[in-house]
Amino acid sequence: MNPTLVALVALVVGLLLGLLVARWTRRDRTAAVDLDAPEPPTPPLPEGVAEVLSVLPSSGVVVGPHDEVLEATSTARNLGLARGSRVAIPQLLDLVRAVRRDRVIRTTDLEVSRGPRAASTFLTARVAPLADQHILILADDQTTTRRTEQTRRDFVANVSHELKTPIGAISLLAEAVEDAADDPVAVRRFAGRMGVESARLTDLVAQIIELSRLQADDPLRDAEVVDIDEVLVDAVDRCRVDAEQHQVALAIAGTGGTQVLGDARQLSVAVGNLVENAVVYSDPGARVVVAAHVQAASDDDYVEITVSDNGIGIPPAEVDRIFERFYRVDYARSRANGGTGLGLSIVKHIAATHGGDVAVWSRPGAGSTFTIKIPAHLHGAESPTPADEAPASVTALPAAGRQTPRQEVR
Repeated sequence: MNPTLVALVALVVGLLLGLLVARWTRRDRTAAVDLDAPEPPTPPLPEGVAEVLSVLPSSGVVVGPHDEVLEATSTARNLGLARGSRVAIPQLLDLVRAVRRDRVIRTTDLEVSRGPRAASTFLTARVAPLADQHILILADDQTTTRRTEQTRRDFVANVSHELKTPIGAISLLAEAVEDAADDPVAVRRFAGRMGVESARLTDLVAQIIELSRLQADDPLRDAEVVDIDEVLVDAVDRCRVDAEQHQVALAIAGTGGTQVLGDARQLSVAVGNLVENAVVYSDPGARVVVAAHVQAASDDDYVEITVSDNGIGIPPAEVDRIFERFYRVDYARSRANGGTGLGLSIVKHIAATHGGDVAVWSRPGAGSTFTIKIPAHLHGAESPTPADEAPASVTALPAAGRQTPRQEVR
């Protein structure tokens, strides 16, 4: 082989190897430099943003240019908008990126699920650009507003349905009276039914007005000292005629001289509604006992007003729903006695506005006991005068014995 040619090939190979080694060395140095170079610093939070967020009623989050959470209020974290250094709701993160791209403010409504058994949270979120690629999220919790609006819609729908029944009946009966003008017996019969439906309509409208008025009234704003004895007597007296018609005995028992701070008329309405229900859902020969008791507690004395009967009772599946508006356990019996389905919801509202609650114990065939428990709000007042005690919870009331009532109405 020609020595000159071999030398030339060796030179070319050497040059190529040298170029490759130089290129690899340069690449490694560049990579090392890139690894050692610090990341570009995150622009500082605009001045005053943190202070403004702390006083805003809305929940606020400030997101940096790399989608990292730089600032979040405690309410924002409680609502689940931010977790650690990230935006926790994917829909919000998408909005943040969109606003960063085009600098256009966006508003959206979100439903945030907190698990299969937890109620959803409804939010209205507004996403806006700040300086240096920062994005601001402001969110308002609309859950209470949504639920209130849903309750209002349900109430209007229920009222419309309940009003339609007696109004339709009166309209049909009026036509029947007109067609039977030559039959006095039929006219009297139809006129009697019109009177019944008119009374039912009047009661329904009165209950709706009462519930509406109660919702706008605060019984503790201009509270007075209420004598519970008078409340019980008034409630029993209200139902005396109905009780006689149903052959149901009414009795008052418990602790005498009990007092609370509140609204006497509202409490009379609440207890009267419970007594009326007990009479309606009792068979002839039954007995309804109304009683008051004092329960001492460290923060305040509590007064418990119980209305007990040995009537038909309430099935377990119905107990959780009986305080819903327009709900009736026995629809036929309630309608036959002019029930509107609003009585127990009024009781619940009155108890709540007095700072208390209402509970029920019931067993089918053994009767029911409704208990209104409210704080007395009478610090330093004299203790009530002891009287004959009745059990706080009555399961069945025989015609005689077992209790010594302070007053009995037949």
